[in-house]
Amino acid sequence: MEKKPRISRHLRRIIHSLGFSCIGAAIFLQVLVFVDIFRQGYFMAVETNMAILTVELILTIFAVIYFFYIYRWFLRWLK
Repeated sequence: MEKKPRISRHLRRIIHSLGFSCIGAAIFLQVLVFVDIFRQGYFMAVETNMAILTVELILTIFAVIYFFYIYRWFLRWLK
C-alpha cells in the first residue's frame, strides 16, 4: 500500500492563509457593492488593465476551489 504524499505544514499554512484572505476579500467587496447599490441604486465597474483582470480571475478561481475544499473537509468532519 502506497502512502499519499503529504503537503508540508508550512505550505499548508500558506495555502490556508491565502484561501481565507481571498474569501474574506470577496465578502468585503460584496459589502462595498451592496452599499453602493443601496446608495445609488446601481453598481458599475469597469476595469481595462489586463494584468489586474488576470490576477482577479486567478484569485477568484483559487477562492472557489479553496471554498469547495474547506466545505468538503467540513462535511467529512461532521460524519
